[in-house]
Amino acid sequence: MKAKKRYTSEEKTMILREHLENRVPISDLAEQYNIHPNAIYKWKKQLFEAASDSFSGNSKRQTKKQSIAEKRIEELERTLAVRESLIADLVEDNIALKKNIRGDSLTRNGLSRKSETMW
Repeated sequence: MKAKKRYTSEEKTMILREHLENRVPISDLAEQYNIHPNAIYKWKKQLFEAASDSFSGNSKRQTKKQSIAEKRIEELERTLAVRESLIADLVEDNIALKKNIRGDSLTRNGLSRKSETMW
């Protein structure tokens, strides 16, 4: 059994151009390139669906929206990284202060950490 031939986008465009510009019937093209006529009709449908998007300008607007969204995401990630760093610093400082306060109160009362653990 022969493997199914895969056509590149350039080949599909060339075949459709023959049909549309030179008015070659799809049945003749199907015979010439050994393709099922339904495949050519499918390519033609895809071509016109993509053409309507290109004329409407949606693709450029979509690309612009995506780039704006990507910039916003990068900005938020930077802000989040700064906040995480600040929170880590505050937690470190808080732990150090708790240790200092706890140690100071023990030495003021005449207790050391060793004697506290015995109780």
